[in-house]
Amino acid sequence: MNSRPLRGGAPSGRLVSRLRRLSAVVAGLTVAAVALSGCLYSMIPAESSPSSRSTTPPDTSGIAPELQSFYGQKLSWSSCGSGMECTTVKTPLDWENPAKASIDLAVVRHRASGTAKGSLLTNPGGPGASGVDLIKSSLTFAVSGTLIKNYDVIGFDPRGVGASTAVKCYDAAQMDAYLYSIPPGTRGSAPWKAAQEKANKDFGAACEKNSGGILPYITTVNSARDMDLLRGVLGDKKLNYLGYSYGTFLGATYAELYPDRVGHLVLDGALDPAVSNLDVSTTQAIGFESALKAYMTDCLKSKKCPFQGTVDEAMSDLGALLASVDRSPQKNADGRMLGADTLMTSIVVALYSQGDWTYLTQSLTAVLKGDPTIAFQLADSYNSRENGKYTDNSTEAFDAYNCMDYPRDDDAAAKAASQAKIKAEAPVVAPYWDGADVCDQWPYPPSGTRGEIKAAGSGPILVVGTTNDPATPYAWAVSLAKQLEGGVLITRVGEGHTGYNKGNSCVDDAVDAYFVNSTVPDKAGIRCG
Repeated sequence: MNSRPLRGGAPSGRLVSRLRRLSAVVAGLTVAAVALSGCLYSMIPAESSPSSRSTTPPDTSGIAPELQSFYGQKLSWSSCGSGMECTTVKTPLDWENPAKASIDLAVVRHRASGTAKGSLLTNPGGPGASGVDLIKSSLTFAVSGTLIKNYDVIGFDPRGVGASTAVKCYDAAQMDAYLYSIPPGTRGSAPWKAAQEKANKDFGAACEKNSGGILPYITTVNSARDMDLLRGVLGDKKLNYLGYSYGTFLGATYAELYPDRVGHLVLDGALDPAVSNLDVSTTQAIGFESALKAYMTDCLKSKKCPFQGTVDEAMSDLGALLASVDRSPQKNADGRMLGADTLMTSIVVALYSQGDWTYLTQSLTAVLKGDPTIAFQLADSYNSRENGKYTDNSTEAFDAYNCMDYPRDDDAAAKAASQAKIKAEAPVVAPYWDGADVCDQWPYPPSGTRGEIKAAGSGPILVVGTTNDPATPYAWAVSLAKQLEGGVLITRVGEGHTGYNKGNSCVDDAVDAYFVNSTVPDKAGIRCG
């Protein structure tokens, strides 16, 4: 059983350990909005500054002498298209020994169209998603027009990711074999398990060989420290931050480390930092089954739905389809074989947004006719594969972060209980949630811990949760908002992953008012139907 968090895609077989929480890059759900409640409990000081921030000096106040050279570095910005400016920031490889070596962080900035209140750092999730790509290619998807007017919007690739000093493991052909190959033997057999374990061991060894010694330093704690460095070199006294999915854990970690430097933080699609990796896996399995049922309920209303009968009957038929593909994989035009693991990947990636349910219907209809083309297109979109090439290193970075962040779950009884719960509450998903964990073969032991994050003294922090979010279930948002001393919960009632800037004016207005006017909802929170 995979015993650590997923990348938010198909939690299937050996692939389960390589699935990331898909970030806000996935198109969100538009739902009916409700008016803001108007209940306010506090106003936090708003930081203001001129709209041109190129001459803003770095903030080195309170910084240890051995870090002054990093916080005091002057940035050289250059145009990088579509009104964007890019730069590179040097950060310590090892924050405990900053003189040891430095690595690079890639940063992009879109200047405020109005008077800038400061910089707004963003993170799209993962871990492993590129914040530079998010802002350069999808600025208006990442943030609202209101925030574009009022903030210099900053995207950055965390350490190990994308254009920053990156984790490197496999070339495209090797990655194809790692992600799409079908293990020998029947599912769960000794040969099947042995093949998974060997694939994971080989992958970890390749990451160690090709990553230049950075693997033990690819952690969320180090990335949070990098964010404070970015805050300092950008000249901001406090951090303004919008984090999606895994980015909520990164933001909460920052708040725990630097509560006095928290300005405005919004954490959307929240992770619960206190739950174990095994609990994460279990909860996500049940969450995806719930989302699948919601999809099937909607599908059965359409004449184009390939399933018939009741929801339970349709879910049973889908389970039969997965089992059929597991026994007899379907050949794609490029020679790859569609097994049940890749089919499950394609199903789950479409569950992140109700807007993608149409593609799921098309894919399943085609697979029932023996055509895996659309299923592979969906799975490839999840794996960042285009025309036989991989456009980013999100798979490698995801594994690097989670293998260092999450303590191992070695309790056999707990694993058995988790499997039993998944089988009972997520019967369609369950057969494809069982596989070897790449972290069991990782070159370094984990350094992270799990526990509640309180961020005492930070001031108000908004937490956004969606009621039927399959990747980051609503219960996690509720939990994080309660843990944070200043946590305030905004609830979006609906389907899909994350809630801000997805068309719900209730959510959007609350978040924008917080960032722009420092208006904080009542401590009881807001529920947006």
